[in-house]
Amino acid sequence: MAKPPTRVAFVCLHGSAKSVLAAEYLNRLAGERGLAVRATASGREPDDAIPPNVVEGLARKGFDVRGRKPLPATAQRFEESDVVVSFGCDLDGRVPGERTIELWSACPAVSDDFDAAWRFITGRVDRLLETAKA
Repeated sequence: MAKPPTRVAFVCLHGSAKSVLAAEYLNRLAGERGLAVRATASGREPDDAIPPNVVEGLARKGFDVRGRKPLPATAQRFEESDVVVSFGCDLDGRVPGERTIELWSACPAVSDDFDAAWRFITGRVDRLLETAKA
């Protein structure tokens, strides 16, 4: 039986910027590399929609997130994940103790500088996927 994909849950405050960039990039890269890794994006206080600057920035990178709604960060989402990456969010004991938690709190705000946030996130995702190959 094939090993199930490694599941990564990215979580940011609104579930509409940093976690979306990270999940979209990871899912594309894993697919291109044939890695059994999948990611989700969610937020502690999810926005109603993904902001236009995020939709436009991702479109420039070849991603289409138009019409996507941010999802709430739930205990179930973390239970179904192997790794949880928090962009500075308090997870209030929602993550089971046996899960790996990475804190990427130093990420620049997407609203301030999309490209700086993109470089930070893609660099971290690249390193995360390197460990997934092992």
